[in-house]
Amino acid sequence: MTQSKVFVLDTNVILHDHKCIYNFEDNDVVIPITVLEELDKFKRGSDQINFQARQFVRILDEIVGDDLFNGGLSLGPKKGKLIIETGKPFSKQMKESFRDDIPDHRILAIAEAVRDKYPERKTIFVTKDVNLRMKAKSLHIESEDYKNDKITDVNVLYEGIREMNEYNDELIAKLYDNKSLSLEEAGIGDSPFANEYLILKGNRSSALAHYNPFTKTIQRVDKHTAYGIKPRNAEQTFSLDALLNPEIKLIALTGKAGTGKTLLALAAAIAQHKLYDTTLLARPIVALSNRDLGFLPGDAEEKVSPYMQPLFDNLSVIKKSFNPRSTEVQLIEELQKDERLVITALAFIRGRSLSNCFFIIDEAQNLTPHEVKTIITRAGEGTKMIFTGDIMQIDSPYLDMQSNGLAFLTDKMKGQDLFAHINLVKGERSYLAELASDLL
Repeated sequence: MTQSKVFVLDTNVILHDHKCIYNFEDNDVVIPITVLEELDKFKRGSDQINFQARQFVRILDEIVGDDLFNGGLSLGPKKGKLIIETGKPFSKQMKESFRDDIPDHRILAIAEAVRDKYPERKTIFVTKDVNLRMKAKSLHIESEDYKNDKITDVNVLYEGIREMNEYNDELIAKLYDNKSLSLEEAGIGDSPFANEYLILKGNRSSALAHYNPFTKTIQRVDKHTAYGIKPRNAEQTFSLDALLNPEIKLIALTGKAGTGKTLLALAAAIAQHKLYDTTLLARPIVALSNRDLGFLPGDAEEKVSPYMQPLFDNLSVIKKSFNPRSTEVQLIEELQKDERLVITALAFIRGRSLSNCFFIIDEAQNLTPHEVKTIITRAGEGTKMIFTGDIMQIDSPYLDMQSNGLAFLTDKMKGQDLFAHINLVKGERSYLAELASDLL
């Protein structure tokens, strides 16, 4: 019989997923006492990590109740035990390697002691901190990332667009005339994903199309203009088509900086202001150098203002497409004044009603899968949600291309009737910006 493993968890794993202790099958899970000490510092606050800390402590309280640990408590049927390990003295190797007595090193000391305590079993230290994983491995402690919510392969991530070369010119002509084709007429061998976009290229003609999962037809996609913003390429045309389609309630727009993701979403929101009570444009704040926003001067609004400036820049681009005295610009200003168009930090959205709302979440690659799930599950009747971001540009130290919420959303929601994903490749800011994005 194969011996079960022992997993020692770092604090950041719990702050990433408060239910993580249930995801290690029949293996034992060890929580270092230092982790509980660190969680205590995160219990107060309105950010997602504060919520995770509070929820984990509640789960721990339910498991333990009035009992003492005394070697561990069961996590449930076909699960291992939950063990709390108290502080351990630094070994000779630890003392020689690390001079500072900091929480990370105290957790490592406990992981080392657990490894030595169960020599017949494999002990694995789990942390989302890459540097701490390297430190653990230097001490001959097996270490790995928390993989439960990672996608399998970012290189095969669904892009939402399929290019079909050598397509039949007669079928393209028929699509233009009739505006739609049945799947049988279209002659597409592999059934498209729901709301997948198609670039059909014949010898003499081409067409842009979309698979409608409700009618099960291939529909022609025409270029739309949204509040003065015109699409400049096929990807932007597809994006506006999805953004303006009331049947698609959840959209992921991915791509590098300058591809127009946020601008298109904001323009589409304003163009549909009569359909929605509120337009919310928000982004998560990743503190600089791991410092909390509290170190910045000013009130809450002044603290987050620098982070929100790129969103206001997109609004300025839309305004500049009209005369400053035009009714279009006046409408934008009225929407802002009446708080029907709100640009703010994502943390400040907590508690707001998300019914009949056009909700744009920018820089979504800096969200965890759990945060993305929390946001989506708060969607009320009539709400449309758009997540934009670049999975190649992640600012959070504990997320990567496989574990960030935007990639996770795209991977898990593909094929759903209410979901569309468009990966924008071509930059439209300038040749200089495009060159820098590709080469630097």
